[in-house]
Amino acid sequence: MDERLLIARAVAGDAVAERELYEAHVDRVFRLVYRLAGDEELARDFTQEAFIRAFTRLSEFRGEAAFSTWLHAIAVSVTLNGLRKVKRFRAHEVELEEAVSFGESGSDADPDLKARLRRAIDALPELYRVVFVMHDVEGYTHEEIGEVLGVAPGTSKARLSRARARLRAALADYAGEGIA
Repeated sequence: MDERLLIARAVAGDAVAERELYEAHVDRVFRLVYRLAGDEELARDFTQEAFIRAFTRLSEFRGEAAFSTWLHAIAVSVTLNGLRKVKRFRAHEVELEEAVSFGESGSDADPDLKARLRRAIDALPELYRVVFVMHDVEGYTHEEIGEVLGVAPGTSKARLSRARARLRAALADYAGEGIA
C-alpha cells in the first residue's frame, strides 16, 4: 500500500494504518537505536518513545523527505536525549560501585577486541559516534545521514573520517600487541 495513503489514514485516526507504518519501520529503527544505545532494554524503550512521538506529530510530517528519514531523525533525537538522561543518572551509580569495590584490582585492561571496540565507539564524541554507527554499522548513505541529522553529506563524511581516525588511535596499541 502507498505509504502516503497510510500516513493520511493514520493522521485521521486509523489504528490499522498506524500499525502498518509501525511494522514497516520498527526493525530498522530498533537496529539503529540499539547500535546507538548499546543496551537492548534501553533500545526497546527509546524505539517505543520514538514511535509514540512520531505518531503524536504525524500531522506535522510534510513529506519533503522520506517518511523513514523523518522517523529516523526522531529516533536519533529520542535516543541521544535518553542517553544523556541515563548517563546523568548512572554517574551516581558508578560512584557507589567504586566505593564498594575499594579492595578489588583496578586493572581494566581487556584483551577482547570487541569489548575494546565497543568502549572506543562509546567514547567517541556524540556527533562522530552517530555518523559512525549510522554509516559503518547500519549502512546508511551520507545523503541519508545528512537528511536525518540536518547536515550536508560532506559534513557527514568529515565526521565519519574523524570518528575512524579516533578509533584507529584508540585501538592502535591493541593492533600493535597482535603484531608483536
